[in-house]
Amino acid sequence: MTSAGNPLGYLSEQLDQWRREGTYQRLRVLESESAAESRFDGKQVINLASNNYLGLTTHPKLREAALAAVRKYGVGSGAVRTISGTMSLHLELEERIAAFKNVEACVVFQSGFAANAGTVAAVLTPEDHIISDELNHASIIDGCRLSKAKIHVFPHKDVAAAEQKLADLRDTPGRKLLITDGVFSMDGDIGPLPGLVAAAQAHGAIMMVDDAHASGVLGRNGRGTIDHFGVHGRVQIQVGTLSKAIGVLGGYVCGSRDLIEFLYHRARPFLFSTSHPPAVAAACLAAFDVLEEEPERIQALWDNTRYFKAGLASAGFQTGMSETPITPVIVGEAKQAHELSRALFDEGVLATGIGFPTVPRGKARVRTIVTATHTRAELDRALAAFGQAGKKLGLI
Repeated sequence: MTSAGNPLGYLSEQLDQWRREGTYQRLRVLESESAAESRFDGKQVINLASNNYLGLTTHPKLREAALAAVRKYGVGSGAVRTISGTMSLHLELEERIAAFKNVEACVVFQSGFAANAGTVAAVLTPEDHIISDELNHASIIDGCRLSKAKIHVFPHKDVAAAEQKLADLRDTPGRKLLITDGVFSMDGDIGPLPGLVAAAQAHGAIMMVDDAHASGVLGRNGRGTIDHFGVHGRVQIQVGTLSKAIGVLGGYVCGSRDLIEFLYHRARPFLFSTSHPPAVAAACLAAFDVLEEEPERIQALWDNTRYFKAGLASAGFQTGMSETPITPVIVGEAKQAHELSRALFDEGVLATGIGFPTVPRGKARVRTIVTATHTRAELDRALAAFGQAGKKLGLI
């Protein structure tokens, strides 16, 4: 029973239950650079748990850009964007992203989560309707809820079901927003953009794509799924991140000039959060230079991805629907996923166990992401660790 003297005692009870079930997770502490091999909890391990797809967290050009910005502008902007916190670096970054994504304008948020949640909540009202993939990211789901619009969920990647929901709403008042991830963060599969875009156009719906895990990974020089599928000009709202392949921090929204001006006035995370420090904005700018100048990084990422997937499959592991560097090793129950994660760490590999509610019950997995900077020797060691841990736990 919860102690009358501790109104938060129920939290302790829940934590104890997770410990008994084997699903309690302790935070791993990074004690080095985030790189292909990193030091966690006093141990050097192969890092398969970061979103650092292209290895840009340690790129010399990003380091130097950040240091130069600190020397010139200091460590902070001092305010939110709408008061006195809009710096020339912020505008330069937004113009650079807009040109890169082939759109009119862009606005940068403090995180990809804030970009998604803030945008959906800003552009819709309770009279409107959202048609959303069942596996869309939590930030999309939260934005949908915050908007108070009516939410209509369609089965994962089922274009016909999405179109049917739009057809059913044809005579219903209110705007319609069709929204999908470009790459789904837990399964690593790619959203069916051509079909969804066509459905949105046919029914006069707003099309929105969260391209967080496609930015820097898919499309020419990492321009994302809109470029990958050639649907430029047909997606009204594009969301991306600066925290994954770009290697730094933040999120952004791309679209028409009017959309961005509207978000300046109504997106609450933009209105009520201090803007990016100069070092962050400058490092992000340098990252886009690297995307243009070093396309071999994306090629190395995909070469490593194919090699690692083939090795997991050869060992007998199931990687589900993955089509991208996000490669889940699906094991079933959350306890098994966390046991595998711990066994891998003992073998010198960091890969995180993920279970319910992040993924459905019975589909727990250890999620892996290789990077452009992993060597073949490191990938071979990681595959050997998976083989040893998988056999030890009876998974293969």
